[in-house]
Amino acid sequence: MTLPTETLGSVPAAEPLSAATRRKAITACLLGNLFELFDFGVYGYFAVQIGRAIFPSTDPVVSILASFATYGVGFLMRPVGAMVLGSYGDRHGRKAALALTITLMAVATGLTGLVPSYGAIGVWAPILLVIFRLLQGFSTGGEWGGATTFLVEHAPPGRRGFYGSLQQVSTGLAQILAISSALLLNSVLSPEDLQAWGWRLPFLVGFILAPIGYYLRSRVEESPEYLAAAREKRIPAAPLRVALTTHREAVLVCFGLTMIWTVASYVFITFLPTFAAQSLGMAPTLALTGTICASLANLAIVPLSGLALDRWGGRWPLIASASGFALFSIPLFMLLAQAQSLPALATVAIVAGALYGLYNGAAPTVLCTLFPTTVRYTALSVGYNGAVMIFGGFAPFISTFLVRQTGAAIAPSFYVTACAVATLAVLLWSRRRGAFIH
Repeated sequence: MTLPTETLGSVPAAEPLSAATRRKAITACLLGNLFELFDFGVYGYFAVQIGRAIFPSTDPVVSILASFATYGVGFLMRPVGAMVLGSYGDRHGRKAALALTITLMAVATGLTGLVPSYGAIGVWAPILLVIFRLLQGFSTGGEWGGATTFLVEHAPPGRRGFYGSLQQVSTGLAQILAISSALLLNSVLSPEDLQAWGWRLPFLVGFILAPIGYYLRSRVEESPEYLAAAREKRIPAAPLRVALTTHREAVLVCFGLTMIWTVASYVFITFLPTFAAQSLGMAPTLALTGTICASLANLAIVPLSGLALDRWGGRWPLIASASGFALFSIPLFMLLAQAQSLPALATVAIVAGALYGLYNGAAPTVLCTLFPTTVRYTALSVGYNGAVMIFGGFAPFISTFLVRQTGAAIAPSFYVTACAVATLAVLLWSRRRGAFIH
């Protein structure tokens, strides 16, 4: 089985878009992506409050584990959403699929914020929470691949790396908004009010914002590459089957390259504030402030990495980032565990955020160019979300479990290091197999 050889410049002939049309499409895609990923990601920053409300226990660690397990459950549906919504997007267009994903996310997010506590309805509380989290996961499974595909296919010649990085700029902004909402509510509400009702507010706000994304997405132009493929009747009747047969090796490469990408995000950004507060005893506001540093560092590096990809091509941003996580994850956690201070947390967060941003900026376009236009949405979504489900979604749960079982505060860094080494191995293997086309 050979890997695809489509280059960044060798795309199907398509009618050029005006600058205004392109800006409108990119803006709609990025805003919708921001709203949707805010809705999905905000759960992780209120895991403690959700655990106490929905999974009460005399042992607070057990409540947190249950809450993070439910957080991870949402990721179980991401590959399902990737297969269903990815195939829909390849058969009926990126625009239609992305409008559908944001609608599903809005409904699931609003209902999550309205789930009664365990004290009010008993076991139905965790059941309902799991159902709504599964629906969120299904929606997100079609979002990332669709948004990335849409952006890269709208890019003008020689700008695909930068346009692909914009997807991660939007994701980074969603993370900052989610963290900021947690920081704001922790600052202005008493612990009792935050526990009683405050944690629900971001979910309800997300429910209100998401329809704006739907409105914008429903009024943009379809991807010109997709339209060209559709006019030429090159769209397969069963994109999923083609992706998992003709392009299965490229899907596996996509899966492997996503490992450190997703684990670094969910350990150093999503899990870090809970770790700092629960394992190191730092104030929640300090823990969240440190995490914002990671998100800002990521956000600063992402577009630069995308521009570097357009300028020089290659795979060096991925190798440099994965190598950095392999070498520095354990020392970073050791520094934080020993110092237990805001400067140490900020240092760890900024270094990790910069390494993450280096990967973040280049990876979307690199993964997109592993696949032809006709099955790109499906293949990209399946490969990416499969790795996110296995390695990323349960990263906070695995990290908490490792700390509890080993008694070592630095235990989460072992998980990051192992995934970084695995991704490096895929990078070296795929180079020999010709997976990289830059």
